Amino acid sequence: MPRKRKILVTSALPYVNGSPHMGHLVEYLQTDIWVRFQKLRGHDCIYVCASDAHGTPIMLKARELGITPEALTEGYAAEFVNDFRDFGVDFDNYYTTHSPENEALVTEMFKVLSDNGDIFTRTIEQSYDEKEGMFLPDRFVRGTCPFCRAEDQYGDACENCSKTYSPADLINPVSVISGTAPVRRKSEHYFFKLSSYGDRLRRWMSEAELDNNVVAKLEEWFEAGLQDWDISRDAPYFGFRIPGTDDKYFYVWLDAPVGYMASFRHLCERRDDLDFDDYWRPGSAAEVYHFIGKDIMYFHTLFWPAVLAGAGFRTPTSVFVHGFLTVNGQKMSKSRGTFIKARTYLDNLDASFLRYYYAAKLGPTIEDIDLNLEDFIARVNSDLVGKLINIASRCAGFISKRFDGRLANRLPDAALFDEFANASETIAKHYDRREYSKAMRLIMTLADRANRYIDDNKPWLMVKDENKLTDVQLVCTQGLNMFRSLMIYLSPVIPAVADDARAFLSEDGWLWQDASSPLLDATLPDFQPLLTRVEPTQVQRMIEQSQESTPVPQAETNSAMISIDEFMKIDLRIARIEKAEPVEGADKLLALTLDIGDSTRQVFAGIKAAYDAPSLVGKHVVVVANLTPRKMRFGVSEGMVLAAGPGGEDIFLLSPDDGAEPGMRVK
Repeated sequence: MPRKRKILVTSALPYVNGSPHMGHLVEYLQTDIWVRFQKLRGHDCIYVCASDAHGTPIMLKARELGITPEALTEGYAAEFVNDFRDFGVDFDNYYTTHSPENEALVTEMFKVLSDNGDIFTRTIEQSYDEKEGMFLPDRFVRGTCPFCRAEDQYGDACENCSKTYSPADLINPVSVISGTAPVRRKSEHYFFKLSSYGDRLRRWMSEAELDNNVVAKLEEWFEAGLQDWDISRDAPYFGFRIPGTDDKYFYVWLDAPVGYMASFRHLCERRDDLDFDDYWRPGSAAEVYHFIGKDIMYFHTLFWPAVLAGAGFRTPTSVFVHGFLTVNGQKMSKSRGTFIKARTYLDNLDASFLRYYYAAKLGPTIEDIDLNLEDFIARVNSDLVGKLINIASRCAGFISKRFDGRLANRLPDAALFDEFANASETIAKHYDRREYSKAMRLIMTLADRANRYIDDNKPWLMVKDENKLTDVQLVCTQGLNMFRSLMIYLSPVIPAVADDARAFLSEDGWLWQDASSPLLDATLPDFQPLLTRVEPTQVQRMIEQSQESTPVPQAETNSAMISIDEFMKIDLRIARIEKAEPVEGADKLLALTLDIGDSTRQVFAGIKAAYDAPSLVGKHVVVVANLTPRKMRFGVSEGMVLAAGPGGEDIFLLSPDDGAEPGMRVK
């Protein structure tokens, strides 16, 4: 076993001005699985979180509902707590940013930064809503992106091209509160000198072992130049007032990440074995990890480590960034019934199903994951019910009925059990690296192996022969021990099922290493079904309950359709791959040099997981030859190679028949 580690883990603080939904759960389930794994390995791992309870959106929603911001956030926080609990997310402490601990920490940090000369004031111009009589946060101004011309974008960053800017840069800006065009007014604000932290941030980046895509994004921000950060907001505002002022408040993004520390301090006050400074002061031997979504990378990989370093605290060991959730390949939609609240899911389906499905999809990168509901039904029924639980249900009845629940005192195939035990460290590495999908594939490969063993030995036939009853007990003992090892490996993912399995096996607790030693000569109670199949009607009912009655506009329904005349404009050509090589800094891309007959083209193709670059040289492919060249961070892509498949390792290039020549058109 590895050395015992001291780890503090956080998830991004949920903003409590709405109910939790399936998109939220990606992060909290990803984090909970990692934390449970670390605890199962015997490490001291603490998981804290809190409600993000400040800011203009909360203030305005509370005003609209005629209640206080405190009442609003407490109500939604209760929803999050209940839904997290029922999905098996096990926090060591869940708190709120609207707390005395948080205010004390923010004030302390602000004073240290001020004393160090890292805080200064400057008069700025801001968007002001004359109708509402208030300055507008950047996200309360929407308009057209000045860079890519995407419409209906926030006033601080474009969701389409990821560029950052100010509301003044927007084309045709509009206040989202009143719908009127905002005017510009001056106000004095407090700023943090982020621009002076470039060298320290680069040192932190080199130590934090960030994902390549995160590093690439940080390099873009460094290249654009670090901008000093406005950390104040004008009244009216729901948050902590800046000491020494009457109408200035700390910007929510200053006190929100401090909420990680405040929640941990709140836990330390109630536990004698924890010391706040042991985790948060420079020189700490503890590891600190933040799990976040890619939409808040800027705050967690630039502002947050800089503020911590400047205020005399340690920086995070690393920041783990995940992608967004799509449902059936599209953004969650209320009209389609795919904007599914966490509680709506729980009203219809077992939480273990979603925990497993997300784990089967999740990796350590910022790639989005898709909840395909047909695949969800098929995979859960096949993997969890058809493979995993089936092992136990095929063996337990014989042990109960013919051997008084008693397992044999040895295994008939110790070498086979060793295969399961020897997989322990590989599975552990996958978990630790957040390569959950790889862990699930290996575990299900072992489940297939266990089922084949049972199929080969056929205890249901042997039990008919009195001379083979001893063999039946041995085979079923072997099967149940393989099931037990798999359940230990899966317990971070489906803890509720694992608890029921452990109770059936009459064991008080499990550690990771228990999967490598068999359970023998033990008496078991009668086996009860651990999971039942997902029925399509359950999923359909969940969609119907999530669906709004507003009809989908006709324009949206037909937006993906093209005419035959438009299709005929597409120039499909045969191309020969002259050169193929990986793209430095890109996880998925290969750079292909293509001979299309009358010229050569460079095309970037996201097929790295499916094809080894040298094996592609000389192959013929189909390419869209008249696609507008696209400028990417790695260079210009001058076409598109056609392929099919669900993605990842399952991508299949469209290859023409033998005899095709470069430049030939595909009809």
